[in-house]
Amino acid sequence: MKNNKIKRRKFITDTTKAGIALAFVPSFLKAQQANTLIKEIDFTQQPLAYGYKDLEPYIDAATMEIHYTKHAAGYAKNLNDAVKEEYRNANAPFIESILNEISRYSAKMRNNAGGHYNHELFWQLLTPTSTGKPTGKLAEAINSTFGSVENCKKLFSDAALKRFGSGWAWLINTKDGLKITSTPNQDNPLMDIAETKGYPILGLDVWEHAYYLKYQNKRGEYINNWWNIVNWNVVEKRFDMGLK
Repeated sequence: MKNNKIKRRKFITDTTKAGIALAFVPSFLKAQQANTLIKEIDFTQQPLAYGYKDLEPYIDAATMEIHYTKHAAGYAKNLNDAVKEEYRNANAPFIESILNEISRYSAKMRNNAGGHYNHELFWQLLTPTSTGKPTGKLAEAINSTFGSVENCKKLFSDAALKRFGSGWAWLINTKDGLKITSTPNQDNPLMDIAETKGYPILGLDVWEHAYYLKYQNKRGEYINNWWNIVNWNVVEKRFDMGLK
């Protein structure tokens, strides 16, 4: 009888210890996963699909190299720093999810998340072998919305030219169709603070560092020449993605 009591007491003690241990496992694993998540976050620049001089004469090699290796690289570095300081979401840290709730974060996160996303998109939208105009469903949507591709270009160019100070011009896909808009600094239409929200399919950087070495204060000339190197294949693919 005495042995049975001892065994029973031992069983209860062992079970209690096991229960206490199990109670801590979820929180421990959660913390471990969170630490792993923070360490694994790494927003990096993708290699350019062309050389620095390949977009000449429309964008000069010196501007491309400085823009990519200094300005854009700075946004990537500072974004990684900001994410390590602020990001504690258990979900995968896709940059779009950060932009969609950017109002929750600091100015550092806003500026650098926007700067990294905008530039990574901008490089993809450039090519030395532009087809010169959109085709297919995108062309149809542009003609239906703006009357013609040329009128769309005019409205887009006006938005870029009239953007006060530094910023971007955008052609975006929304639930109501295509729209042209612009944003200040490194903001973009994915952000929850954007005046006009939508999915960017075409974007133009009108910060002075994007054109000043070649064009000085002639932003209009830069914009007009930029149309010669637009990668319409990428724009069309992004338009299709935005419809889904």
